[in-house]
Amino acid sequence: MIAGEPNPYSDDELSTIAANCTAKEDAERKVEREMSKRLARWRCQSRIGAEFDAIVTGVTAHGTFVRVLQPHLEGLLAQGQQGIDVGDELRVRLIRTDVHRGFIDFARI
Repeated sequence: MIAGEPNPYSDDELSTIAANCTAKEDAERKVEREMSKRLARWRCQSRIGAEFDAIVTGVTAHGTFVRVLQPHLEGLLAQGQQGIDVGDELRVRLIRTDVHRGFIDFARI
């Protein structure tokens, strides 16, 4: 178009191409996030019993979730979730990991 030539694609074709690129990028992000979580679970298997500072990131019907910033871990608060809410800071102990099923479980200290 800058050179004054006609656009080789229609607006509909460009929309389809853009939607395909977005879908591929979303899929790539999903795989990257899953692999990052699997690596975190694998790395922390030897740290069962270790204690960390954490923040509550979610409270749902499925459970209470926490994030440890150092090292970067996210998981379920499997024990001691009573009386806490999103944003609360707490101390947790790593009690279980399962690389294949995708679990990292913590207990409130």
